[in-house]
Amino acid sequence: MATTTSRRSETTEDGLVHVGPRDQLEQVTVVSGGRHGIAVFALEGSDEIHAVDNRCPHMGFPLHRGTVCDGILTCHWHNARFDLASGGTFDQFADDVPTYDVIIRDNEVYVDPRSRQHDRVEHARMRLRDGLEQSIGLVVAKNVLALLDAGVPAGDILEIGGAFGASYRKSGWRSGLTILTAMGNVLPALAPEDRMLAHYHGLVTVARDSAGQPRRHFLDALPDQGIPLDRLKVWFRQFIEVRDSDGAERVLLTAIQQQVSPADLADMLASATTDHAFLDGGHTLDFVNKACELLDLIGWRHAATILPSVTPVIASSTRSEELNSWRRPIDLIALLEPVFERLDDVFGQAGTNADWRVPEDLIATMLGDDPEAIVEALTGALELGASPTLVSQAVVYAAVLRVTHFHTSNEFSDWITVLHTFTYTNATHRLMRRAPSAELVRAVYHGAIRVYLDRFLNMPAAR
Repeated sequence: MATTTSRRSETTEDGLVHVGPRDQLEQVTVVSGGRHGIAVFALEGSDEIHAVDNRCPHMGFPLHRGTVCDGILTCHWHNARFDLASGGTFDQFADDVPTYDVIIRDNEVYVDPRSRQHDRVEHARMRLRDGLEQSIGLVVAKNVLALLDAGVPAGDILEIGGAFGASYRKSGWRSGLTILTAMGNVLPALAPEDRMLAHYHGLVTVARDSAGQPRRHFLDALPDQGIPLDRLKVWFRQFIEVRDSDGAERVLLTAIQQQVSPADLADMLASATTDHAFLDGGHTLDFVNKACELLDLIGWRHAATILPSVTPVIASSTRSEELNSWRRPIDLIALLEPVFERLDDVFGQAGTNADWRVPEDLIATMLGDDPEAIVEALTGALELGASPTLVSQAVVYAAVLRVTHFHTSNEFSDWITVLHTFTYTNATHRLMRRAPSAELVRAVYHGAIRVYLDRFLNMPAAR
């Protein structure tokens, strides 16, 4: 064990901390200074003297109680190892320990208590990315705290997580990015001491989703610029129809490079997502909505990084018309086809009656067991001039009631079913507010049909 001395620190006029005579130093001397005291190591059999922060950056163990061998300082608690000269760690679960300059004047040793880490914010950003790459929750948490303490805006932290999640998972958007966005949405409503937990929950889930996954390699936009938006939208839908994610991504990137508006980008994605019914149990449209919400939080200048992550998801999603539950005993897809064939006309009438309000019988019909009546009620409301936004909101309310009346005698997977119906209808409503279109109205019908299919999960109804 190294010999240790603790000294009462004296500070010179130029701010240096006096350690002691060079020839009288113990192997380790602890002086006041820095954030947690400074450990000054005089290497035995050498003229080298190094000064580091006395707290292990992993979990705070006093480093003066560690061991130095061949220039490597080892913390005795979790065996984190550090280059004594630079402070760099060899173990990613820890962090680089701050180091300090050592000055010798007339055989007296002094330490400059100002850390060599001049830009703590940039260091914390770098280490947060390291934590995401290595999926180390402690590193993520510590550096989120460091960034928040430094006053870094929440959007900047979300941008780091969003860019990482969109880039480090070849198969695209997943629930971690959805959770990250949801946490970003609720940040303004949280107490300051709770915001760190929200950031952490989102970021660590993104890291887990990306762990062990191949990195995504982004494509380029098309060389030709000035392609009409209508044509780009047609192309995008065609490529998604045949599950060609690469073709769809190039079209999307071209639209972004041509500075297509956020509403039009959302419309392009939502239209392709609703060309088929209730993709992937409702996840896919929710992912599209959350991608748009994430860009609202971090800035649409990041669209070329974030939005392409949803194209492989849209292209590969399970389409509900392929599922038996949507085809038997009632062919629900066939039930919707006549309405969808004249949806442009129906949408043209929608929104013309500013006095329309949601009637109680519309909610009761959607919670009933007659899918034909549900389709007729929705169509009738739109033809009476109801705003598509209000109609989509009514479907959200019906979906919420399914959640409210969910009985605990059901399986946990059934809870996930009603939850995803709600998130799908909520995504539809949010996108309808952002970019209303006849194509998106199809999602209103799909959501209402899913509410109908969930009816047995309210039997018996929780009270």
